[in-house]
Amino acid sequence: MATRPAASLPPAAKDPDRPQQALAELRTRMQARRTEAVQAWRAHLRPDTLLSALRRIADETLRGLLKVHPLPSGACAAAVGGYGRGELYPGSDLDILILLERAPDTADRERIEALVAALWDIGLEPGLSVRTLEQCRQEAAADITVQTSLLEARWLAGGRALFQRFRERMQQDLNPCDFYLAKRTEMQQRHARHQDTPYALEPNCKEAPGGLRDLQVLLWLARAAGLGTTWTAVARTDLLTSAEFRALRRAELAFKRLRIELHLLAGRREDRLLFDLQPRLALIYGFEDQPHRRAGELLMQRYYWAARVVCQVNRLLMLALEEHLFPRPQDETLVLDDDFCIRRGRLALIRQDAFERTPGLLLKVFLVTQQHPELQGMAAGTLRAMWHARHRIDRAFRDDPANRHLFLEILRQPRGIVHALRDMTMWNILPRYLPVFRRIVGQMQHDLFHAYTVDQHILMVIRNLRRFTMPEHAQEYPLASQLIADLDEHWLLYVAALFHDIAKGRGGDHSQLGAAEVRRFARHHELPRESVELLDFLVREHLTLSQVAQKRDLSDPRVVHDFAARVGSRRRLAALYLLTVADIRGTSPKVWNTWKGKLLEDLYHRTYAALGGEQPDTRTILALRKDAAAAETRRMGLRDDSREAFWSQLDVAYFLRHDANEIAWHTRHLYHCFQGPDPVVRARVLGQSEALQILAYAPDRPDLFMDICTYFDRHGLSIQDARIHTTRQGWALDSFIVLLPEHDRDYRAYATLIEHELRAALDAAPASRPDTLAPHAGSRRSRAFPIMPTVTLQPDELGGNWRLSVTAADRVGLLHDLAKVFARHGVGLKMAKIMTLGDRVEDIFVLDGPGLEHPRGQMQFERHVLETLGAAADTSLPVSPTPATFP
Repeated sequence: MATRPAASLPPAAKDPDRPQQALAELRTRMQARRTEAVQAWRAHLRPDTLLSALRRIADETLRGLLKVHPLPSGACAAAVGGYGRGELYPGSDLDILILLERAPDTADRERIEALVAALWDIGLEPGLSVRTLEQCRQEAAADITVQTSLLEARWLAGGRALFQRFRERMQQDLNPCDFYLAKRTEMQQRHARHQDTPYALEPNCKEAPGGLRDLQVLLWLARAAGLGTTWTAVARTDLLTSAEFRALRRAELAFKRLRIELHLLAGRREDRLLFDLQPRLALIYGFEDQPHRRAGELLMQRYYWAARVVCQVNRLLMLALEEHLFPRPQDETLVLDDDFCIRRGRLALIRQDAFERTPGLLLKVFLVTQQHPELQGMAAGTLRAMWHARHRIDRAFRDDPANRHLFLEILRQPRGIVHALRDMTMWNILPRYLPVFRRIVGQMQHDLFHAYTVDQHILMVIRNLRRFTMPEHAQEYPLASQLIADLDEHWLLYVAALFHDIAKGRGGDHSQLGAAEVRRFARHHELPRESVELLDFLVREHLTLSQVAQKRDLSDPRVVHDFAARVGSRRRLAALYLLTVADIRGTSPKVWNTWKGKLLEDLYHRTYAALGGEQPDTRTILALRKDAAAAETRRMGLRDDSREAFWSQLDVAYFLRHDANEIAWHTRHLYHCFQGPDPVVRARVLGQSEALQILAYAPDRPDLFMDICTYFDRHGLSIQDARIHTTRQGWALDSFIVLLPEHDRDYRAYATLIEHELRAALDAAPASRPDTLAPHAGSRRSRAFPIMPTVTLQPDELGGNWRLSVTAADRVGLLHDLAKVFARHGVGLKMAKIMTLGDRVEDIFVLDGPGLEHPRGQMQFERHVLETLGAAADTSLPVSPTPATFP
């Protein structure tokens, strides 16, 4: 729609003696023109046209307002954020920067206050910031969100020379590599706030994964890298194929239209597809109810399609931009077999048409990724080729015994199962391999507890089952962790989880329909009869344990007896308990609570007894481990009561994370002094002088871990494993595996030295403790082939604790430097799991502390952790002057 020039503003707007009348006329004119723009939108449904029209109306209104309430002398006004980008949604506020030559005096503040009041009076909701040029630079350096907003600044009124200096300084201060790392961290944190899925039932079309913000991040990064400011420009760089460009543009326009409709429908800024808005939106879009499917469900499936496209393109372009911004000084290709190789740390295809020539590789690629933990994922070219070859999965593909075997092998692997299934779903491999699964992709669940679509809930349940097998999650799931360790072929639980809700949305009993589907799958994949029967039972009865536990009187022996008869065996009971806990905890972060957990545990224990077995804690690994440790302490001459007094201070997680020999060793040195008052340090040689194991027992305090790491680093000791525990009395019981410097192999001499010196270091007064270390360079290999550091911070299932996962190049002092960051932010360490894969580390920390309670604190903490991992060193690599191409 054409707009009138600013010169046509009514004369009253230029008359300083009539400010109120001028404001009223500006308001009336603005509202009329906005109404015209929306009417034109309804006629043509062109999102970009409406957004540009609303932006021009706001520009001209603001300039007219500045004639009534002028800026301070020498100042300029600039649009920033989305408004600066030229996109103004119906309910959005105006992000405006008042840029000053100098700090404002009283007169300047009065002018600005009058302007802000006038903006509200005429119906414009301003997001106003008032800064000098130097203040802009400082704020941008401290906050990546501010920096991003200022980079999109657009001049509105006032001093053009000042604005030009501002633009030049912002560009000069922009480091593309630092910007990429910061935006990636910001995006990961934003995704975590939305449970890392675009498939929430009430998604935020702007901020959630797969939303508009993900597209904006890509354009910001492309702009910082000098690759263009529009999708058309980016497509010219070979980062996007023409098909991907078209799909992306369709998705972008779909999201823009959706956000416009949400604002108009709500009459305000509203970016969430709330349940009460979905039916009205479906009506606007022309969807109608179908048998077993509501119009709102059809709308949301369209939304999830667009979100998945955005997620796919986002992942491809993030990888491509990373390769462009962080080129390796050398390249190394490690051939794995005839089809795959490792290039730049990622799985690449030897031939780009490999999937077309050999479709079975569409499954094998995930298996190979699982079997090579040193991989950092798949290369962009691999993902792109897989995406375009997905149509090769047809009936003949599914009937091929080799492919059926590959699919089962993916589920049997000891690692990477959840990641593989999520990627198989994201790239449309799993829905094509299992057509029955395809029917529930994006399937809504209209109830009061599911927070995800059916397909994403299923993946969450599998994730929870996998967590039962991981020691770092033992404190969250004590009984489940015990049971799954004793369950043979526990991978069958993943199959049961895959099918337990797969028949939802069809009408009828989804448990019975799902049981028929899992039987068909099991027979098609030639599973033994016993496995078929277990899968049938688990899917058919997956709601039973929860229903009995929460709705029946467990004190009634008949209830337990009937339930035991329905279950039939202890193996089935354990499997059903595990599936039930995973299922409930996979519905929503808010559904699980300790009371539900207690009910399920009570029913499990009573049913176990009714089935004729002993209490599980006398036969599980936990009990066996305690028995073995107790026998060893008796051989050492310890009395049972002395041992039990010490063990009473330890929780289940401690016994699950240590073997019997370690438990006995700890008990031997601590049983007589575990109540203090002095720290205890003991060290012993492992194997044939292969490593040192060190026990440090001291009153817990925030900087204890840092002090221990400081000692190790000053002596050149490389930490290979750290297990951090806190006893019920508040004492830290920390166990470390360390290696000596390469030139020194006298482990026995070091054991005695460490016992003396580390004990003294733990006793030292704070003022006498060294708080800095000389900088450490990484290995030659890590410098030649730098590893992109990654940081993920997520709340644990119980709330109150946080799980920090880091991946980076290994170097001496890294753990100490991370401990300094923890202490700097007031973060307490509850558990650490250190894993070193050659020159790469993958560490997990369970943390708590007030510094992690707010998003801003979380972002700053993640940013400082990322800097510590060596991001600054990575960003010093040369940047290619030409656009990178995919392998």
